[in-house]
Amino acid sequence: MVKPPSYRPTMRSNALPPALESSLQGDLLSALGRNEIEVLFQPQFSCADGRMVGAEALSRWQHPSLGEIGARDLFSIAEKAGLVAPVSRHVVAQALERAGGWPDDLTLSLNITPEEIAEPSFARDFASLVGRSGIAPSRLTLEITEDVLLNDLDLAAEALAALNGAGLKIALDDFGAGYCNFSYLKSLPLDLLKLDRAMIEGITNDPRDLAVLRAIVTLAHALDLEVVAEGIETEAQRQVIVAEGCAYWQGFLRAEPMRNAEMLKFADL
Repeated sequence: MVKPPSYRPTMRSNALPPALESSLQGDLLSALGRNEIEVLFQPQFSCADGRMVGAEALSRWQHPSLGEIGARDLFSIAEKAGLVAPVSRHVVAQALERAGGWPDDLTLSLNITPEEIAEPSFARDFASLVGRSGIAPSRLTLEITEDVLLNDLDLAAEALAALNGAGLKIALDDFGAGYCNFSYLKSLPLDLLKLDRAMIEGITNDPRDLAVLRAIVTLAHALDLEVVAEGIETEAQRQVIVAEGCAYWQGFLRAEPMRNAEMLKFADL
């Protein structure tokens, strides 16, 4: 199945017209009730042996008249409508439900929003949700981006430490896309460092880009962190990140985001 370009999770879409965005804000809450917000999964692979090890959950709004609205626009609309946390919880619940039918050796990566982690009860509520799903916490990775940490690093660190202590892994996502605040690497209970595609694009033809990648991987290993490379689109890129010591990768080279049934078929399950 060939998917349209709007499936690309890294695609930078143009801003929606203000009138349309305003209309969609009013429609978003009912869209949750109509199950128009769906979850796709992008497979992740081991650099060591190439096997599929899990998938990252990504959201899409299948609008009845506008068609597919990607995650970037979806959460922009949700932010303006004050619905980021409900939308994210809806996506997480769907993802956990789908992953409940996966083999036990496949992991699930979930993205956490600033609005969620700012809630004092976030860690307790999330642990309860995981408990009800029946999925072993060790199969779950929470991906956090720099904007999750900006408002209250201490609060975020406390919540993440509680979930990490319960068995969930924590990944710092989109590393290299923002300020690369290295203090996060020592302040947070991290297990993985996930490189933004901007850190990958030039590694096959620019010695400086390759040197930066090599330095970051070396630093991550010194901190006992595994490195995930996202946005892998060519075999040459894959070969470089394998040679430089990354542990996992995801990207269009091998798999685009797909629905649960497609993913299970892709994994030959």
